Amino acid sequence: MLFRKQKHLILKFFSMFSVVRGYNILIIVIAQYLTSIFILAHHLPLRDVILDLNLLMLVLASAATIAGGYIINNFYDYEKDLINRPHKSMLDRLVGQNTKLSFYFILNFIAAVMASYVSFRAVVFFSIYIFAIWFYSHKLKKLPIIGNLTSAILTITPFFAVFIYYKNFEQVIFVHAIFLFLIISMRELTKDLENIKGDLALNYRTIPIVYGERTSKKMLSILVILTLIPSFLLTNYFRIGQMHYFFYLSIALLIVFLILLWRSKQRIHYLALHNILKFIIVAGVFSIVLIDADLVLNRL
Repeated sequence: MLFRKQKHLILKFFSMFSVVRGYNILIIVIAQYLTSIFILAHHLPLRDVILDLNLLMLVLASAATIAGGYIINNFYDYEKDLINRPHKSMLDRLVGQNTKLSFYFILNFIAAVMASYVSFRAVVFFSIYIFAIWFYSHKLKKLPIIGNLTSAILTITPFFAVFIYYKNFEQVIFVHAIFLFLIISMRELTKDLENIKGDLALNYRTIPIVYGERTSKKMLSILVILTLIPSFLLTNYFRIGQMHYFFYLSIALLIVFLILLWRSKQRIHYLALHNILKFIIVAGVFSIVLIDADLVLNRL
């Protein structure tokens, strides 16, 4: 009997982990720290960055807010996910909707408390961020183009928190941000192509549904071409160390993405394209250390 209760608790833990997409949050936490160390605060000693309590609170507040965002998004997309992701939905359903909402409010409260350690401005920043995530999930997500742009902006918002904290306005940061924004925009549009069945059933007015798959593919092709611009600038006009290898790999993968895109017709094809973009994002996070591999040893 005790074993069954323990098993049930473990399953509920993995269910909540699935709802808040803990693996995504871990990647964002790592990305915020690597961005701070190698880009935003590259002039500071490594120890000062890693042991900075203000930075830790901003990162944890971001993690709590994003986790809450995934919960509220899961709450509103409950029926759609049953169609598009039936296996994941079965795991997510182990935690009740009321429990999810309770966790949502708790996480947002924790985010506000952590932000208050840094400053009142940080509390205002995260309060606006929390509201924006809810408004996106409740209203904007069902709108074509606006929903995609809002989702991409909300995804990179946690990096603005540390960007504002360090007040580093070097041009290279903005070019990196543009590259990331374009890749995330491509991912959002690819997800719309992947989820056409559920979106159509529940009357979501996404780009593929309103304008068609062919127009969506044209828009993705334009985004691929636009992504080449920051890639070219970063590899030729800025000092990014060995990270230029990542951008060469990204360009190669985006060419493969473009070829496969125009041959894609089924959900499984769009899922493969989505995974290519996810790989570029994750690889980009860990490639940040290539900006200066000796930096860690020099700044200890």
